[in-house]
Amino acid sequence: MKRFFLLSYVLLVHAFYGAWFSVEGILHCEYSNSMILHRPHSVSITEFGAVGDGVTLNTKAFQNALFYLNSFSDKGGAKLFVPAGQWLTGSFDLISHLTLWLDKGATILGSTSSENWPVVDPLPSYGRGRELPGRRHRSLIYGQNLTDVVITGENGTIDGQGSIWWDWFRNGELNYTRPHLVELMNSTGLIISNLTFLNSPFWNIHPVYCRDVVVKNLIILAPLDSPNTDGVDPDSSTNVCIEDCYIVTGDDLVSIKSGWDEYGISYARPSSKIKINRLTGQTTSSSGIAIGSEMSGGVSDIYIKDLHLLNSSTGIRIKTSPGRGGYVRKVHVSNVKLVNVKKAIRFTGKYGEHPDEDFDPKALPSIEKITFENVYGEDIGVAGLLEGIEGDEFKNICFINVTLRVKKNSKKAPWKCSNVRGYSQWVWPEISCNSFEESIFPEHSSDCFGLSENNLETSSGLSRSQWFLSWQVTEV
Repeated sequence: MKRFFLLSYVLLVHAFYGAWFSVEGILHCEYSNSMILHRPHSVSITEFGAVGDGVTLNTKAFQNALFYLNSFSDKGGAKLFVPAGQWLTGSFDLISHLTLWLDKGATILGSTSSENWPVVDPLPSYGRGRELPGRRHRSLIYGQNLTDVVITGENGTIDGQGSIWWDWFRNGELNYTRPHLVELMNSTGLIISNLTFLNSPFWNIHPVYCRDVVVKNLIILAPLDSPNTDGVDPDSSTNVCIEDCYIVTGDDLVSIKSGWDEYGISYARPSSKIKINRLTGQTTSSSGIAIGSEMSGGVSDIYIKDLHLLNSSTGIRIKTSPGRGGYVRKVHVSNVKLVNVKKAIRFTGKYGEHPDEDFDPKALPSIEKITFENVYGEDIGVAGLLEGIEGDEFKNICFINVTLRVKKNSKKAPWKCSNVRGYSQWVWPEISCNSFEESIFPEHSSDCFGLSENNLETSSGLSRSQWFLSWQVTEV
């Protein structure tokens, strides 16, 4: 990139984030190499007859290997080693206390025959398949009710060969919802790291009803026009860390979910304590980070930091609708850089898409305490498109230190707001909406999630001109 922040900006950010670490300390993101490398028992997939020629179907080999390794689950766990090669397979189940290791040059290939992806019941918080009524295909790598599972390696690859699924979807030839690459349900203590994911039929990585999840050092790729190939979708899950990932797909890079309309309301399993750090990527159809639209179980305590998005449709988006119920609250977004993004920040209160006709249109979501801090963008189409719900105002939406350089030839207003209320300070272009007050400190700092006494002390002594100088960037 050709732009760098001046030292004054670095010092300012340092002052602003004096209290950050005490906030994020509740999220346990670190893990040791011993959690990945040390398993007292190890076997290679070749010991069970697998052939890595990209043609031989190895589903039975994976199933048999995991059945054998399950006998070591109470003896320190086990490691399934996948060496270099092209290992074609259908869906298989993982076990607890397992490391699935893909060595350098190893690729697990998803079968292009739908019969090798079994059909299973829909998630109880969705009530049906996400794109079709009824059941859904199971993910390529699947597990439920597991503990201590690691999927990692030396940058091995998991390739869903999803193009045939995308064609079936576009042509209306599917009977069931498409499968993910990895789905883990009702599980705890999960690590997915140091891998490349390619061409998922549907969402790539889907931890649902899980807790204590680390997703780190991944490359996730799919064509920009591939349908619904979300990168990582934590769903009704708690204590999730997504860090150091590069994602280019045909949908949201990360989408936080928690169930769909009346089914999500009834299941009542929120997503909370989710940390997203150092994410870089591109999506020309969707968002870098999305919350929703399936958020009926509630979403809270979300920390997004160091997002870098290029040549994309939307930076950060919250999606909901009458009938969703639930809530999105206590979200803190900071240190964002956007380049050539059509809509930097977007709230959509009438997203639509309901599982059936039984949803309650009076079940309105609560959207509040969303803070955007230290956001910079250049070549932006629209700075903010903020649309709440009439009679259900989104409130305590806060912007501090936000500079979004809108394209000179843009004929659209930089900000558009309806049914949204909040506060702004040091925002350029200024938010020209009557529902936003142009000050946060000191009287409204308690209304803005994630701000601390350090923010208050720094900001109370900083004039607008001093702030603007601190944000100048230099060409190199």
